[in-house]
Amino acid sequence: MNTPNDSLAAALFSELFMAGQLARSQISKALPKGMELSHFSVLNHLDHVKGERTPAQLAATFHVTRGAMTNTLSKLEWAGHVHIRPDWDDARRKFVSISPAGRAALQAAIQAIAPILADATADIGADSARTTLRVLRELREHLGET
Repeated sequence: MNTPNDSLAAALFSELFMAGQLARSQISKALPKGMELSHFSVLNHLDHVKGERTPAQLAATFHVTRGAMTNTLSKLEWAGHVHIRPDWDDARRKFVSISPAGRAALQAAIQAIAPILADATADIGADSARTTLRVLRELREHLGET
């Protein structure tokens, strides 16, 4: 069935996809040398949760395969940005936490991307940014991501 709301929904998601792609591209270019957007995202998440997560939990959070998350975590571990330790109760499971070097790398990345974020917020205005954030959170909740 083709209704006016179908066109509205298609336009909404099209704009979201384009804005997301542009944001990822700009942020990726501004990140410090060697840091990928996936690295930044994982470090930022680990810093905010203030605790350990399993690779499986991280894969679920970011909606990627366990293999993709293992690859990202391997690179972060090699760089010294995360600590990966075995679960003392279940040798099949591991726990990941951000390291002090990872926190420093995250802060450097945040400083590198801050001008892009500030410019975007200034361009649309604080009120529009708050409204957009609220709407995007509602959409995410509706789509099942909490």
